[in-house]
Amino acid sequence: MPRPERTALVLLAAGRSQRFGAADKLAAPLAGKPLALHAVAALESIPFLIRVAVVSGTSLDFASVGYRTVRNPDPARGQSRSLAQGVAAAQDAGAEAVLVALADMPGVTAAHVLRLFDAVEGGDAIVASSDGDKPSPPALFGQAWFPALMASEGDQGARALIRRGGQIVAPVSELVDVDTPEDLERLRAALDPRL
Repeated sequence: MPRPERTALVLLAAGRSQRFGAADKLAAPLAGKPLALHAVAALESIPFLIRVAVVSGTSLDFASVGYRTVRNPDPARGQSRSLAQGVAAAQDAGAEAVLVALADMPGVTAAHVLRLFDAVEGGDAIVASSDGDKPSPPALFGQAWFPALMASEGDQGARALIRRGGQIVAPVSELVDVDTPEDLERLRAALDPRL
């Protein structure tokens, strides 16, 4: 059974953010810090084997917060390209599992991620998050899935795989994915109704 100490955190931070416009979405301010650093801060207490951030086009310096950065030179090839690069880095580090998280999901919590680990029943498990309806990241994949993750194509990444695994329900607020400026404004308003 994978443990955090033998698991690589793969933070996907290389999307093209076309729906967000020309601004650096991951650096957009939210509650006093850049959007992407909320997920970073939420997961910093978990003792991962390695932390990998797959990046492209963001001004944020993930290396300064303990991540090995891997640059995706072609984010137009979809999320699966970033996923493959992150999983390859995890494999090179000797990881027995990967926890895939998205940098534009600021509500993720360490408590929920630890529940994913608790639900794993073997080294070939897949355990994803869910809002009670559909599976989503963060998702935990055992080492047996590394080849499939590295071979995935397009913008769907591991979506087909996570449908095959177990699911741990989390509050919708923890699984918010910021895709547009309007998403960010709604989140800001939810955090501080005076805005």
